[in-house]
Amino acid sequence: MVRRGPGAARRAAAFLISALTLVATAGCSFLPGGGGSQAQQVERNTLRIGVLPAVDVAPLRLALNNKLFENAGLQIDLVSESSEADGLRQLDAGTLDVAFASNVTLFKNAAAGQALQLQAEAYQAGTNTMALVTLPNSDYTDPSARPAPRIAVDSDPGVGTLTTRSVLSTVGIDTTKIRFTQMPFGDMTDALKNGSVDAAWMVEPYITKAQKQLGAKILTDTARGATLNFPMSSYATSRKFADANPRTLQLFRSVLGQAQQMAANHLLVQDVLHQYVDVDIPTAALVSVGVYPTSLNPVRLQRVADMMETAGMLTTRLDVQQLMPPGTTT
Repeated sequence: MVRRGPGAARRAAAFLISALTLVATAGCSFLPGGGGSQAQQVERNTLRIGVLPAVDVAPLRLALNNKLFENAGLQIDLVSESSEADGLRQLDAGTLDVAFASNVTLFKNAAAGQALQLQAEAYQAGTNTMALVTLPNSDYTDPSARPAPRIAVDSDPGVGTLTTRSVLSTVGIDTTKIRFTQMPFGDMTDALKNGSVDAAWMVEPYITKAQKQLGAKILTDTARGATLNFPMSSYATSRKFADANPRTLQLFRSVLGQAQQMAANHLLVQDVLHQYVDVDIPTAALVSVGVYPTSLNPVRLQRVADMMETAGMLTTRLDVQQLMPPGTTT
């Protein structure tokens, strides 16, 4: 008898679940041959979607691998964004139809006057999917131990600064004294090693890579308390594009929702990560995975905008409902 390793068994199980999901959704009225005419009514059948190499976008890869968009009559071209700001600039330039970005970035741009419409939520944080990380020999072992910690973040202001302030404030730290240093995630381990920062705010898979390669430890999960299940990111279009292509975007949201449901099986997410993120298969199998919402929820997203206003990242309250497609409710 041939013995198969746990990785093979896990991938086989993931393939079986994927196949069952496709069978279950084959009759959806949005899909050609499923009893509906949505595919023939869309304004266009091609969408250019900007993405970053993030765990957040795994359902898009699952959808493409399983031909969910193709079966619905949509051709999806994934375009690498050099940054979130680049993706949002390309929306206005018309070189992207849909862009991926953190909700913090999207709401900052919307408050600054960019005419955006949200199309789908991408990701919510789960346990240890974003965290303050230190090296194993660090004497920074308690979040309350340093009154003015030096923290590496990928953007300032951004999700890292917002959630770090929230979590450290609960242990008595004066958040105005936190010293943030902006750098790419890939540079953070070097900054920890050379002592230029006390801790680094990381997301997956960088947390797992640092743990595996350096024995790094989590000082504190930053998805806790007020930031528990924090809505991390979304997909958006320009308002002009949304107004011109409502049926196309409705179909996009429907198919993406199916893929987000598939991603509830974290084995599928872990199996697809190595295809587009700089992580090997064994490391990907250890990555902590959050939640992939299957629909837009303005109440959930308003929570982010309100936290941003409280933190001074927005000067006035942003009404997230105004960024929703017509008819979107809680």
